[in-house]
Amino acid sequence: MSLIASVMLSGEAAPTLARDTMMAVLMIVLNGLVGTALLIGGWRHREQDYNLQGARAFLSVLMPLAVFALMLPALTESTSSPTYAPPQASFVAVTTVMLYGVFLGIQTVRHQAFFQQPETDGQPKRRFLPRRPRAPAGLRPLPYHAVMLIATLLPIVLMSQRIALLVDFGIVSLGAPVALGGVLIALLVLTPESMAAIRAAQANQLQRSVNLLLGSALATIGLTVPAVLIISLVIERPLTLGLDPAPMALLALTLVIGPMTFGGPRTNILQGAVHVVLFLAYLMLIFSP
Repeated sequence: MSLIASVMLSGEAAPTLARDTMMAVLMIVLNGLVGTALLIGGWRHREQDYNLQGARAFLSVLMPLAVFALMLPALTESTSSPTYAPPQASFVAVTTVMLYGVFLGIQTVRHQAFFQQPETDGQPKRRFLPRRPRAPAGLRPLPYHAVMLIATLLPIVLMSQRIALLVDFGIVSLGAPVALGGVLIALLVLTPESMAAIRAAQANQLQRSVNLLLGSALATIGLTVPAVLIISLVIERPLTLGLDPAPMALLALTLVIGPMTFGGPRTNILQGAVHVVLFLAYLMLIFSP
């Protein structure tokens, strides 16, 4: 999100940068990484357990936000291009922040158990009111984390213009599609989560993979959409969000398959193969639209 926002604020950013990056994140996470994790986990452990309530919570918020961000702008009639009119952009920005905030409250306060690895020993679970967790000894204070967050984001913001120029130069030199720039930026952002998620699937901790992957996809939509819409309104720069028909159909198929994959108590190798095929179809559409 910070990379996209900083590029928009400096220089002549491509109006489709945010759209292409968000689409790339969703396809890489929901199909490429989820499919790879399920394939590896299913091959090694045959079937894997996860917390159905947590996965449904992720998808129930991710699906409408993805539609608001990438599909609805191409279907509205207030503008002639796949963009939002100012009242529509304001509504989507506010509702996205509110819905993402409600999800964070569910995940971190009210229903933390939804996002924990379920017990599989066959013993009945006792129901009790959750207690407020105590901070472990040696936990660093909030100001420390705030300073470290700024310190880690600052190099990305300062280098964002050079990264964008480097990506644009490489795409033009190779004659590659413009949408490939969003894929490269998404890969740069998603590398840490992808490695941790695949290792968790190998260790038969699928819920951790679900939290990492679906959480990164949801955070991308929930934080990027309000930021780029607000920046677009302030600096009065056009922002293309709506997808073309073929990518839109692939995104719709992904949003339908996702709840089917995480609609039962266990996953297996077949579901991973389906998501990998969808990711390969996404790559095919980039180079052969």
